[in-house]
Amino acid sequence: MLAQSPIISFTILLVVIFTVPPIFERLRLPGLVGLLIAGVVLGENGLNLLNSESETIKLLSEIGKVYLMFVAGLEIDLEQFRKTRNRSIGFGTLTFLVPMIAGIIVGRLFNFSWNASVLIGSLLASHTLLAYPIVSRLGVVTNEAVTVTIGATIFTDTGALLVLAICVGIHGGEFTALSLITLLGGLAIYSVAVLFGFDWAGKEFFRRSGDEQGNQFLFILLALFLASLGAQVIGVEKIVGAFLAGLAVNDVLGRSPVREKVEFIGSVLFIPCFFVDMGLLIDIPAFIKTLGSIWLTVAIVVGLIGSKFVAAFLAKLLYRYNIPEMLTMWSLSLPQVAATLAATLVAYETVNSAGERLINEGVLNSVIVLMLVTAILGPVITARFATSLTVSQTDWATDQLSTWWQADTCEVDGQMRYPFTVVVAVYNPQTQRYLIEMAALLARHESGKIVPLAIAKGHLQMDDPRLKTVLDQSQQRLKGVLEISQEFGVEVSPAVRIDDDVALGICRVSREQNASLVVMGWSRNTGFRARLFGNVIDSVFWSSHCPVAVTRLLSSPTTIQRILVPVGDFTRQTMGAVRFAQILADANQAEVVLLHVCDRRTPPVQIEKFKSQLSGIAAQSKLQVNTDIQTITSDDVARVIIREAKTFDLVVLRSTRYRTAGGLAVSEVTTQVVKELTTSIVLLGEPHS
Repeated sequence: MLAQSPIISFTILLVVIFTVPPIFERLRLPGLVGLLIAGVVLGENGLNLLNSESETIKLLSEIGKVYLMFVAGLEIDLEQFRKTRNRSIGFGTLTFLVPMIAGIIVGRLFNFSWNASVLIGSLLASHTLLAYPIVSRLGVVTNEAVTVTIGATIFTDTGALLVLAICVGIHGGEFTALSLITLLGGLAIYSVAVLFGFDWAGKEFFRRSGDEQGNQFLFILLALFLASLGAQVIGVEKIVGAFLAGLAVNDVLGRSPVREKVEFIGSVLFIPCFFVDMGLLIDIPAFIKTLGSIWLTVAIVVGLIGSKFVAAFLAKLLYRYNIPEMLTMWSLSLPQVAATLAATLVAYETVNSAGERLINEGVLNSVIVLMLVTAILGPVITARFATSLTVSQTDWATDQLSTWWQADTCEVDGQMRYPFTVVVAVYNPQTQRYLIEMAALLARHESGKIVPLAIAKGHLQMDDPRLKTVLDQSQQRLKGVLEISQEFGVEVSPAVRIDDDVALGICRVSREQNASLVVMGWSRNTGFRARLFGNVIDSVFWSSHCPVAVTRLLSSPTTIQRILVPVGDFTRQTMGAVRFAQILADANQAEVVLLHVCDRRTPPVQIEKFKSQLSGIAAQSKLQVNTDIQTITSDDVARVIIREAKTFDLVVLRSTRYRTAGGLAVSEVTTQVVKELTTSIVLLGEPHS
């Protein structure tokens, strides 16, 4: 009775999704593994609380399956693909064909039909960039080997889904050369219609709908399900349409807030439901039997790992990459999650007129083992070897924030440049003094100006008494700001803006003023919940054209003597945060400590190398600032930062979020650190961060 009740089934799913992944992540296992195991425990072979045949599970799993492929298409970085298109296609061809051949050989060795063997080969050909957050955190995304591997994803996933469509069609019944040509022709026309038609329609709709995020969100969902429905109409599996829809609206969404909402709703609800359903389908006796005759599983796992290595080795020879680059390409292309699992489930559920499945339970169970092995092995190898990658050298020696953030490089008549401008959003009279002092210190150092900004919420009638009251209050606040600014001797241009949206008002003024930086007061509502429903700070992070410094200042910036900057990589954004701290320290004759927290498994040689590079970068500064470097080995980065910060006056953090191509967010330390720190904080966010 429990399994048949839609409400109870849905409630159980929510409890599982809410509790299980965090537990497994604490055990340093992917949350997806926990969802699969939960499906097994709650299914027919366990507590029998969930039934894979129930309408609720079927619906949520189907939506999760197409959503998974949609997000996989959506998160392929087309910009990276365009940069190294030829080499990405080259490596994509290698890492598709070599595993494909290996899969076909495995299939034939175990007496599968040619059609099933080709399908098994296609399952091994794709890959999921599960370890992308690691290379992003290490700041080596711009390394050509990493960029090429990212770009190859579009080729491998598309190719694997096309092979799936053909194999499913062949298995469905009589299949002639004419029907194959018809299917391929229909698929080609359909793909062009989706990729170009949805892209054009999406850009037109977004241009006309302005800031109506609700309608834009619905448009994206409609595009997803229309593409999936269209794929079924032409006789192709719906996950092919979902993947193409993700590619089609990729440029449309860009890095807009709507993209965040689309990915969020999938990653926290629909995609986890799909993985739970995968667990429900696992027949424990059959699974044990499969592992009893373990050779099929071993052949598939070894075939995948070996063939991906061969593909990376051939790319090394072809493009003259070094060994760390080759091993990073191999490890990035190892995980088999998104396209592999979705295609496996489709193939398993495909039954012909004779009642025969395209692949049997043995292959299904072997692919699940493959997913578990590669999802753990890939990121571990990436973390081990990606630290040895090099990126193109950048001149870190500049001490000008305007140069770092490149916000004042616009020229007028080919000669005049805009001055360094800091827009300060003022609202709370009790905290505005510290905000203005912070902005004034930076502006004075950069020989720039500050623009104190007060936003008045708009009304339909401009003579509304409430609007007049708000405007009067804004003018009063700005008078106090002028008095504070005079103490620092910087140019001040106060501004009052009437706007219906506070966040957009701040961003519009900063754009009009060609601002180099926006300084805002702290809001405690900055968790992931805020990223779904939105608040002023999150909206400014999304909309601003320049960096944003969100501050929680417990004392005057002029009294700051010790500044802590956690450093995890050598990206330009991180070095910008270091220079920000050094410039602030230069104004107060303060000390800066750069803190690097490394994993316990990191070799001492790599720790020393990182410390040496960081020392070199810090020493390049022409500022007379005492900059120390501290390295601590620990598995809990957030706890170390919180502990060390107790003896500092200010902590400068970067606001960065990482995602996997499967659509599941990877937890970051910033949220925990910000929540528990008891000292002053500056949270620096780049545009769209």
